[in-house]
Amino acid sequence: MKLLLDKQAQYTLVKLEEEKLDSMISPQLKSELVFLNSEGVHNVIFDMSAVKYVDSSGLSAILVGNRLCNGAEGRFVLSHVNASIAKLIEISQLEGILATAADNEAAKAFFSK
Repeated sequence: MKLLLDKQAQYTLVKLEEEKLDSMISPQLKSELVFLNSEGVHNVIFDMSAVKYVDSSGLSAILVGNRLCNGAEGRFVLSHVNASIAKLIEISQLEGILATAADNEAAKAFFSK
């Protein structure tokens, strides 16, 4: 799994550099998100600009990140979500649970409140 981390003062940018977030990737991603949370990272921008496809296990990994951040009184924001992934979020009735932003700049606004 290719993952880039950019730690800032208010948030950590996590960029998944894979086209598919599926059952092959999601266990590794969950582990990484748990590790980051244990290190004190509670605000995450999850950059999905390279991701073209997400299956149910990928969505589960995203929800783990969201739950960990929320549990630590932080935020987990998805950025660069393409139309098909946005549709999956909508079909799964998670649009009220998962915060999304058009890009990383828009996602930063979630942490300046």
